[in-house]
Amino acid sequence: MSGAEVIRKRLEDLRLVMAVHGAQWYLMVTMDPHASEYINDCYKEREFFSGFTGSNGTLLVGMHEACLWTDGRYFVQAEKELEGTGITLMRMGDAGVPKLVEYIKDQVASGDKLLADGKLISARSGREIYETLHSIGATFQVGKNLTKEIWKDRPADSGESIRVLPIELSGKDYHDKMVELRDEMDRHEAAAHILSKLDDQMWLFNIRGRDIAYNPVAYAYTIVTKFGVTLYLKEEAISDEVWHLAEDFDIMLKRYEDFYEDLPKLHFGGPVLIDLDSTNYLTMRLLERNGNELLDHRNPTEEMKAIKNDVEIDNLRRVYLEDSAVLTRFLFYMKEHAGKDALTEVDVQKKLDAMRLEQKDCFDLSFTTISAFGSNAAMMHYEATEDHHSQIGTDNFYLVDSGGQYDGGTTDVTRTLAIGHVSAEFKKHFARVAAGMLTLQNAVFLQGCTGRNVDILARGPIWEMEMDYKCGTGHGIGYMLNVHEGPHSIRWKQADKGKEAELRPGMLVSDEPGVYVAGSHGIRLENILLVVKQAVNGDGEFLKFEPLTWVPVDLDGIDPVYLEPKEKKMLNEYHAKVRDKLMPFMETIDEQNWLKKATEAI
Repeated sequence: MSGAEVIRKRLEDLRLVMAVHGAQWYLMVTMDPHASEYINDCYKEREFFSGFTGSNGTLLVGMHEACLWTDGRYFVQAEKELEGTGITLMRMGDAGVPKLVEYIKDQVASGDKLLADGKLISARSGREIYETLHSIGATFQVGKNLTKEIWKDRPADSGESIRVLPIELSGKDYHDKMVELRDEMDRHEAAAHILSKLDDQMWLFNIRGRDIAYNPVAYAYTIVTKFGVTLYLKEEAISDEVWHLAEDFDIMLKRYEDFYEDLPKLHFGGPVLIDLDSTNYLTMRLLERNGNELLDHRNPTEEMKAIKNDVEIDNLRRVYLEDSAVLTRFLFYMKEHAGKDALTEVDVQKKLDAMRLEQKDCFDLSFTTISAFGSNAAMMHYEATEDHHSQIGTDNFYLVDSGGQYDGGTTDVTRTLAIGHVSAEFKKHFARVAAGMLTLQNAVFLQGCTGRNVDILARGPIWEMEMDYKCGTGHGIGYMLNVHEGPHSIRWKQADKGKEAELRPGMLVSDEPGVYVAGSHGIRLENILLVVKQAVNGDGEFLKFEPLTWVPVDLDGIDPVYLEPKEKKMLNEYHAKVRDKLMPFMETIDEQNWLKKATEAI
């Protein structure tokens, strides 16, 4: 059977199981019990039943139809992967496309039953769906996972051994972090705080795991009260280091599976601080059923984690310089060989991954390397595989988005290279993307600004061409953690009320404008920036960005006629610093000579 036929058969099987359970609808969200962005293969139910491999999507299956919602990063990819499956692509954000709850309100009939796994849907989404269904006389049940009856060869879950970070990597011990967290609980008058979000818990306890590919996290739940802390972990993951940590700081360790047995018995005698976006719906329902008052607020640990301490910042500067040197040496290799030798996207991806993993402190990649030539680069999250990839040709762009997990930081960087001769239109697009990245990188702004205040600096040069990239400009980056973290970001759209976060000194944020022309080419340039103090005067406290990424911007992709004088100056100043910082890392005379040419003033 073809891939589309396999998906249609799986949906037919699911509908038969739905009928047995008296359900007309079944919902699958890209999620694990901790609302993780990237998930273990064990939880990729939506992918199994749709064939769509993107990292964000929601699949609603009815008896006669199926719809998949995803965002602009994946429109091209989703259209291709859903072809022939009978699943309708719902392009989130496009005019006339209903949101999930709007579709439910319009299509679900009174008396219908919608099923979902309550552990695999966020508390906020679950509450909204419940209220919508209740308003039309339909039922929402979350106690059964119907996919288990069909997905027989589901991959096993994970419970890898956990590592405790030394102070020279963490920069702050668990006790000091817990004091700050309890101060925040007191400020909210919370009797307890429940943490489900994995990277927040890893940061709080200074531990790292290996349960999700590329994300150094371990499956865990945490309950914090004014007088005690309970940490739920998988038994096989508890190393001797973790036992010592628990003994030293009086942390109660319990089995991961005990969390859902304990929840119905717990009443805290006061408000429970909980983030409905990073907690699953079943957890919320069990707490409410036992009479607990819930305080919906972003986890305090999220902002605490986002502001890197001095030790972390020193380590990050070192790691990003090493990582920049690796990518720059790879770009030299591409300029020497791409378009001349028979190379595929997979060949060069493996080359870069191997170069990065050879670094002394690099213990993993931070995500699957995006290696894309020509029209493939127009798909923002394209993934070249052994079965589906392209040859590196000529007269177009090659885009590589990659990063590593180091003892000392998490990296993320994108560069686009001109292979052969590219058209004047291509060079215009490239120049305006470079202008956007450099303009944002050189911004000075007042304390109190959010990413929404500065997004126009990067997006403006692209908007001037009456083009747009359907994603944010920047995201936070973890420290030896997830490559994407909040609470801050850089985007032009208004975030949900209370969700926008100020840019504060110590935060990392990506700067990655782009141009994506379906069927033709894609361009993205990404530097990682550190928010630092600039000056304080009578007008307020001013902040700026310090680049951590030092990698040449391909001059072969730029016609200087498309750059303003100030933009040329910013590019030349950046390249002068790149040359000075990276020259000691170049291993051959040829690499050194190429770096000089790649960073010469224009």
